[in-house]
Amino acid sequence: MSASLLDRAPKGTFEELDALVATDDIEFGVRLLANTPTHEGRDPERLRRWARTADEFGAALALGPEPLATTARVVESDDGLAKGLLARYTSRPVPTVELFTDTLALAEELTDRLGWRHWYPAGSLRAAAIAHEAVHEQLHHGPAKTALKRSLDHVVLRAGRHRLYGHVAGADEIAAHAYARTVCGLGRSPLMLTAALAAVAEPQHGAPHRPPHGREK
Repeated sequence: MSASLLDRAPKGTFEELDALVATDDIEFGVRLLANTPTHEGRDPERLRRWARTADEFGAALALGPEPLATTARVVESDDGLAKGLLARYTSRPVPTVELFTDTLALAEELTDRLGWRHWYPAGSLRAAAIAHEAVHEQLHHGPAKTALKRSLDHVVLRAGRHRLYGHVAGADEIAAHAYARTVCGLGRSPLMLTAALAAVAEPQHGAPHRPPHGREK
């Protein structure tokens, strides 16, 4: 399926996707935030600060002596392209990471076609998807959620010395991608590859525009 999708790509598609290389990883984070509901009209510089902070937060999670522990089971499905998903984390009834093998296959094919294999070694995409979802598990259940909020410093209420930190939608995605990039030794953020993947898969497969990693409570 992946090869047929790429073979049907409009003329010039791969030249356009290769131009993504000129965009730095933080800018991909800015674009993610800008396209996330609640951030309409926000100052681009604020979005860039949040993107950089979230990226640094995620990368720092990978610098510990052990990778993030996860209790999630890993299952595989083959209908990710129809759903516009590469992986999805759910916490109920039991923590689960669902990997979509058809989307992963397309990502591997696209990596080879674009000549990006030196950034995304063979087999690293599956590992990065699992690592990505491990961060969402931590942000869903553990103290990392509060730590990320504090690092972003999005204060929504002040009362004397007390501050209430608001949720920055999309920041968890950037942090998860940065963790996966760092812990899996990738040369570029998976955000670059997922941008290319969405451009190839969505117009031809009719999948709705949505992040390639999903979360459900």
